[in-house]
Amino acid sequence: MSNNPNKYIAVSYRLYVDGDNGREMVEEATAEQPFHFISGFGIALDAFEKKLIDVPKGEDYEFSLDKEEAYGDYVAERVVELDREIFSINGHFDHEHIYVDAIVPLQNEDGNHFYGKIVEIGEEKVKVDLNHPLAGETLHFAGKVLENREATNEEIQGMINRMSGGCGCGCDHDHCGGDCGDHCGHEHGNGCDCGHCH
Repeated sequence: MSNNPNKYIAVSYRLYVDGDNGREMVEEATAEQPFHFISGFGIALDAFEKKLIDVPKGEDYEFSLDKEEAYGDYVAERVVELDREIFSINGHFDHEHIYVDAIVPLQNEDGNHFYGKIVEIGEEKVKVDLNHPLAGETLHFAGKVLENREATNEEIQGMINRMSGGCGCGCDHDHCGGDCGDHCGHEHGNGCDCGHCH
């Protein structure tokens, strides 16, 4: 692995998981809208970063990450019931954003931000799944390295700025809507807990 902790890496990929009828594609980053990150910031999964850190620009790649390298086991205890009033604005339940299968940003008592998936909405409680959407899965990636070079000071500073107050998932604000919800789809266990699943 390279000794340089701050490389700018941009990749296209297709991400597959093992389904009942073979591998199923669950996410794609195209050459036009690639996933890009700076190594050493914890934006991508460690194993994903290590697999790509020394792959030169222009090369295709294909590899798998088992669940221990990715998002761990699915834990039933991470499905919790929260008071419905938590999801209210000015005394009214937020029907626009809170619905079954919605991915919503949450914050715990320590101020840590994370995402949860709405499973069920009851009269008093909302059931939320705090597992990563790909918990328990082996992830199969296939794609192409579009850029792999030393990050500039400006890029490093920009990443620090996004991580401290903005996106931080490696996508541009105009690309992911500023909250990493549009393109990225899945919630990371890294970075800003948004976006791509690596």
